[in-house]
Amino acid sequence: MSLIVSDRKQKIGLIEALDPRMRLICAFALCVLAISLTSFAAKFIAIAGALVLLAASGIGARAALKRMAHVEGFMLALLILLPFTAPGRPLMTFGPLSVSAEGLHRAAHIVLSVNAAAIAVLALAGTLEPVRMGRALSALGLPGKLVRLLMFAVRYQGLFSAEIRRQIEAMRARGFAPALNRHTFRAYGNLAGMVLVASIERGERVEEAMRCRGYAGRFPLRRIRAMTSADFRFAAAVAVYCAALPLWDNTI
Repeated sequence: MSLIVSDRKQKIGLIEALDPRMRLICAFALCVLAISLTSFAAKFIAIAGALVLLAASGIGARAALKRMAHVEGFMLALLILLPFTAPGRPLMTFGPLSVSAEGLHRAAHIVLSVNAAAIAVLALAGTLEPVRMGRALSALGLPGKLVRLLMFAVRYQGLFSAEIRRQIEAMRARGFAPALNRHTFRAYGNLAGMVLVASIERGERVEEAMRCRGYAGRFPLRRIRAMTSADFRFAAAVAVYCAALPLWDNTI
């Protein structure tokens, strides 16, 4: 989710001028491209193309690294664990555990594919505000319930993060120092319960406020402007790229 939460302080890039619907369609196409490539060379080219889009999006290097850190954490765990669990020819042995060549090869492919897809999504959808994304998804025919769930999730992710930080600061003000003991586990369990209760109470208040404003199960979404020639040129370039790279990948 952090990949699609926009940063208000980021610079306006060339990608921002494109239609949100076309950006989402192209992001989906580039994700399919990333997982369909088979060679390391093609995957590196896909990452390079995604980085070009990222540079054109106006997202700063620090903001991009901060968002990608969530993805890289999972990829690091995969890169460490998969070579030890996948069967194959052992490269190194650590007691009862062995690193297989097939597992290392598979983990490297997955890491490159996920990074190519994640960078492309960050470049094309990372500057879309929740409301604009909701309008674009609704215009593309996504079910209304899924659109509302996505908009609520993106909107309240920051609020719940702020609530967790506030609770942790209150615990520190009372002298809490985390350690590997029963008291710390109990404190974090209480923290999780307090955040859950606070989220339920906030949800009830939000529902009451929405009903007071006449909410009847649908958000009033404005119409999106018609696509321009620049949108279709960008889509054509992405289509050629998505067709040419797999063809080249099959020839090497």
